[in-house]
Amino acid sequence: MFERQILIKRDLDELSRPAADLFTTIAREAIETHENFCVALSGGSTPRHLYSLLAAEYSSAFDSTRVSFFFNDERNVPADSTESNYRMANETLLGPLGIDPDRVHRWHTELAGVDEVAAEYENELKRHFKQTGRRFDLVLLGLGNDAHTASLFPRTAALHENERLAVANWVEKLDEYRLTITFPVINSAANVIFLVSGKEKAEAVARVLEGERRPEEFPAQFVNPENGTLYFLLDEAAASLLNRNQF
Repeated sequence: MFERQILIKRDLDELSRPAADLFTTIAREAIETHENFCVALSGGSTPRHLYSLLAAEYSSAFDSTRVSFFFNDERNVPADSTESNYRMANETLLGPLGIDPDRVHRWHTELAGVDEVAAEYENELKRHFKQTGRRFDLVLLGLGNDAHTASLFPRTAALHENERLAVANWVEKLDEYRLTITFPVINSAANVIFLVSGKEKAEAVARVLEGERRPEEFPAQFVNPENGTLYFLLDEAAASLLNRNQF
């Protein structure tokens, strides 16, 4: 059974510091327990400040040479594209920390097609899990206005994928494929953190946390770590429609 914790701070700047504290606490505990910390990073604008904090003020708070970095999802764009999740993380976190490229596991979007990219990433995940014998220590997630997370969008085929670890998910409203890990990977993690900021996310947050269970329409409701802890780190704007009496 998973445990759920909710933290609300005034704004993204104020929220990013406890997010960094939690990230580094999980990292240190994982390294102390099994000598390595394995994390799946999210893209988008919200975690940018967190990554910058980790690379600067928190750079000595954990041993970054013992971290393996993966990515939840990716757009089918070159690694140097301004739309690339990898590029954002590399510029704000991985590069400033001087992370060994061998410890960075990105989606190889330069391959011939999206199915090949997804298959290669799935094999990379399988190799890593087999070598370590462990799940992700942390999956860091965002939340879209439509309650999607990673690239698991409402009413898309990947929502019900129970076998594959990584897929190319066709998103009709975007008229494109998105590359994403699947819910079995997310829900096997030891810790899952949703980092959510902005008034435009308030309805999605309320739907996911307090609404009727309709995960086909609100995919983040599928996130239920089997034997882990689920954190919602929210700013006041994102939490503005929640019933505070419930927590």
